[in-house]
Amino acid sequence: MINRIHSTFYWAEQMDAAVAFYRDALGLEMRSRVGDDWAQFEIGGSTMALHGTRGAPSPSAGATVVFEVEDLEAAMRQLGARGVAFDSEITEVPDSGRFVQLRDPAGNILQIYQPPRTGEPG
Repeated sequence: MINRIHSTFYWAEQMDAAVAFYRDALGLEMRSRVGDDWAQFEIGGSTMALHGTRGAPSPSAGATVVFEVEDLEAAMRQLGARGVAFDSEITEVPDSGRFVQLRDPAGNILQIYQPPRTGEPG
């Protein structure tokens, strides 16, 4: 059901400062940036990202691990049958894919993510 870890991200209230830290201070290679909403860094074939808050307080102080699946609804049914509850409805990000949020028993935020299907934008 879960294929791999797609990415891990931290919430960033001040995107410019966060990007400067990871890019300039730590020397990570920035793969892409979408304004103050999202910045991705390449680290040895893995993705570490920053998720902007649009000026709101960060919803989480820790990292969010994003698990990739082929079929989001099927994964949700399987996880739901195992007692997993979801914090959100499915969210679709144009040209990026679809995801749903959940929490582990300690309250850490996790996401299940489905990339755009072949032939879809993305």
